[in-house]
Amino acid sequence: MGEFGFGQPHGGIIQMAYVVDDIQAAMDHWISDLKVGPWFLIDHFTGLNPVYRGAPSQADVTIAMAFAGHMLIELIQPNDDHPSVYRELIDRQGPGFHHFGVASSDIDRDVAKLEAKGYTLAFRAGVPTGGEVAYMDGGTDKPGFVEFIQATPGMDETFTRFWQASIGWDGSDPVRPMA
Repeated sequence: MGEFGFGQPHGGIIQMAYVVDDIQAAMDHWISDLKVGPWFLIDHFTGLNPVYRGAPSQADVTIAMAFAGHMLIELIQPNDDHPSVYRELIDRQGPGFHHFGVASSDIDRDVAKLEAKGYTLAFRAGVPTGGEVAYMDGGTDKPGFVEFIQATPGMDETFTRFWQASIGWDGSDPVRPMA
């Protein structure tokens, strides 16, 4: 199976994500109280050809990513009120844990496997690392969505770069552009 450059296994959980009301305050908490950083930020993201529950999506979010050990932490702040998998969580229970990110070498296969278990495809979009993501909804009895993240060389390079920046991080330059 092997590992990515950032130390997580192919096919395994590589990310834990949280929806937040204020991404700057959330990053400040992770930096000051948990010593996690640096954070890589993208102010406005919609995805490439985003589809939310079967229809084109217009939702815009701000995303920040940083590593805690070998686990990628993602913070997501909705920037508008358009329907989205993020807005669903806020409307249902407020900010908090949102999804597990799982590396996928074949998103179509993995989506089909979870659909066979009763999950529904909630969101799918292209991402800048050269692949796509797919969010699977297992219902309210599950702790969150499962996000399949396409395992591309661009994903591995990007996340490995973020992880390398976290090794021995001294607290300087705590928020950096994602690109």
